[in-house]
Amino acid sequence: MCLVGLLSVMPMAADGMWRLGVNGGATWNHYAIDKQYMTDYRFPAGWGGTAGMYAQYNFFDWLGLRAGAYYAQRNYRHTRARYSGMLNVRYENNYMLFPVTVDFSFGGKKVRGYVDLGMYGGAWLASHRSGKDYVSVGGTGSYEFSEPVIFNAQRDERGDFGYTGGVGILYQFRPHWMMQVEAVCYYSVVSATKQYMQHVKDYRYHTTVGMQAGVSYVF
Repeated sequence: MCLVGLLSVMPMAADGMWRLGVNGGATWNHYAIDKQYMTDYRFPAGWGGTAGMYAQYNFFDWLGLRAGAYYAQRNYRHTRARYSGMLNVRYENNYMLFPVTVDFSFGGKKVRGYVDLGMYGGAWLASHRSGKDYVSVGGTGSYEFSEPVIFNAQRDERGDFGYTGGVGILYQFRPHWMMQVEAVCYYSVVSATKQYMQHVKDYRYHTTVGMQAGVSYVF
């Protein structure tokens, strides 16, 4: 369900509360690959950025439903033990993620903690790679480069889906305004690579942690 859909179908109730918020911060992404025969491949986790907005409807002071739309980078590096010093490639992957979560909160009026649990859908928008690679055919040494990654419809899975959860703290500093800090995790269950090879299965998954802060308006 998208953010607009959530806003249109939720009923208004006398004891309910709406909250609209924006936040942003940093992402840390772990890229898991089934190495199989590629035992010397390494995929160190990478840092990136995230920003987005959300809407939340509270049925009670402790229970709400949240939907959001977030731009999130899911970056990582590619190195290889056999070519140490000649292969170090950074991949920058830009996604839009659309989480829908149930929000459980606790605490007082001004300061509250919360836990979010739910699912998300997403889309892989663009990818860029840069760094150093070794000369694999007809030469020795390495070369530097920076270039966009051209998507291959047979190889790349640009849709995403998975589970999400987070924890955070809210502080109400004005009658209708809140600040928040939170950590959220997106665990993908869809391989970023399609199984296009006949005899080799190439499964690759993102697990992304976002650490972000923002403000929200309550009405």
